[in-house]
Amino acid sequence: MDRRDLLKGMAGAAAASVAPAGLSQTRRGRARNVLLLISDDQGLDLGCYGLPIRTPRIDRLAREGTRFTQGFAAVSSCSPSRAVINSGLYTHQNGMYGLQHDIHHQSLLPGIETLPSLLRRAGHATALVGKKHVGPDSAFPYEAELVPERSGIRDVRELAIAASSFIRSTDDRPFFVTIAYSDPHRAAVDYGNDRPWPGVKPARYDPRKVPVPSHLPDLPAIRADLAEYYESVSRLDSGVGMVLDDLAATGRADDTLVIFLSDNGRPFPGAKTNLYDAGLHLPLIIRAPGSATAVNDAMVSWVDIAPTILEWTGVAAPTAYALSGRSLLPLLGRRADPHRDAVFASHDFHEINQYYPMRAIRTRTHSYILNLASPLDYPIAGDVAGSPAWKAISTDPAIRLGKRTQAAYLKRDAEELYDLTRDPDELGNVAADPVYAGVKRALAERLHAMRTATKDPWLAGQTDPYSHMGRP
Repeated sequence: MDRRDLLKGMAGAAAASVAPAGLSQTRRGRARNVLLLISDDQGLDLGCYGLPIRTPRIDRLAREGTRFTQGFAAVSSCSPSRAVINSGLYTHQNGMYGLQHDIHHQSLLPGIETLPSLLRRAGHATALVGKKHVGPDSAFPYEAELVPERSGIRDVRELAIAASSFIRSTDDRPFFVTIAYSDPHRAAVDYGNDRPWPGVKPARYDPRKVPVPSHLPDLPAIRADLAEYYESVSRLDSGVGMVLDDLAATGRADDTLVIFLSDNGRPFPGAKTNLYDAGLHLPLIIRAPGSATAVNDAMVSWVDIAPTILEWTGVAAPTAYALSGRSLLPLLGRRADPHRDAVFASHDFHEINQYYPMRAIRTRTHSYILNLASPLDYPIAGDVAGSPAWKAISTDPAIRLGKRTQAAYLKRDAEELYDLTRDPDELGNVAADPVYAGVKRALAERLHAMRTATKDPWLAGQTDPYSHMGRP
């Protein structure tokens, strides 16, 4: 199968170009801008999602727009997730199978179109502020890359100033600006909380009082690690406030679609790189001028982000293949969409030596995960493996990850099925239970149909992604 056949086989709904009902009529015909805000390794850890975390500016954005309660990444790894966001294709479709930087060196397949390439060609001023972590550069032809990515950058005010300066320089051109934060990604030392940052009043958290997610044990080291993580989330919130204030000051907020989301789950065992809820279930807030405010519980995916932006801007989707997602604009200002009842996930690598391909489908009631290389031990991401949290857990094999044993976490069955109505923490694998045979069969069929439609290279062989190409 050559690249053209692969692209032609990619299935999904192409982005529309008609403005949805409910958006202000005064916006039609005017330049439509996009401000895409991506946090790094953040779970549902915001005040507006019910946690006692100090995030007043993101909470305000949620009150001004539509907050999705059932938003899911399509993969829980940084580079692959950013590639999904920018391409509207699952990671097994777009070729960004793992991390892009350093020796890992994964990149998009030739011929994959991205938001910066599509929008720049259509006349938008395009800029990336902060973290890139995707490649090749030719597929992400931003007009400007500001505040070049460097290890551990946490200066959210510098990011805000760079974004605002670029927006002001565009004059009347429509813009597409992505601000990719480093917060709250784990830093070499305490999430970058070891120094003051301009314009940011640190939000300190008492380890004794922090909420401990259900996938983690309640240990002093875990609590201390979480306190540092939550402080980084609050710093991110300060930066988002700066950006939104600057956007209002430019006078272009009334024509700008603002999207806030995270790339993958929090950088703790049981979340990041996992296809469990803590790895995929993330914040998503969209504010569109003229749209009513709402809390929406439709099940939506990060493959839907690119179609949403293309519809908002009126820019055509790629013609060589169809996108796998659907625009979210029709959902803004609404509380639900009963037809959006499932999301899919696809994982192949994190670091290059961490091969563990997984495919999953998640509905409101069940989660089905197919571990394509289940004989292998589940790999631990490098930053997680070096964290105080994992070090505290791994000192004693009897310590559980929440209620899950370490043995069950590291050695997984080929199929996992969880009844979320009875087991929201995904602890009891009922894949072999005859009572659930019908549910498992139905979910397996839906997952297989998605993999067939999207020409999943792993479909033909469990551990050999090239066997379907006739290679020896």
